[in-house]
Amino acid sequence: MAAPHTTGETGLILIFLIVGFAAGILSGVFGIGGGLVIVPALILISGFAPIVATGTSLGALLLPVGALGAWEYYRRGNLNIAASLWVALGLLLGAWIGARLAHELSPVQLRRAFSIFLVLVAGKMWFG
Repeated sequence: MAAPHTTGETGLILIFLIVGFAAGILSGVFGIGGGLVIVPALILISGFAPIVATGTSLGALLLPVGALGAWEYYRRGNLNIAASLWVALGLLLGAWIGARLAHELSPVQLRRAFSIFLVLVAGKMWFG
């Protein structure tokens, strides 16, 4: 596992909490967090290798971290439970296949592929 930047343990915990908090806010507002916020933050701020940042992000998302946000959307009538369950099934299978694929790529290939993905999403959002 790649070591993060040399910062005290308390400093790292604070960084991780801030990253999680920011991802939580963005997740609640836009439905994003793991791939678009946590992974780049762990790479750029904590110095994690891309593969470690991705694994750490997935590990954080294992817990029902979106439960309170989902409850608020449900409470206001803005949650399609059936669609959520089908997406979750796709995520379950897709995350496993994606993790296998990620381990076949070099860190440079992963970083470049992720960058291309972000540019494509941004272009679609901007011009779509």
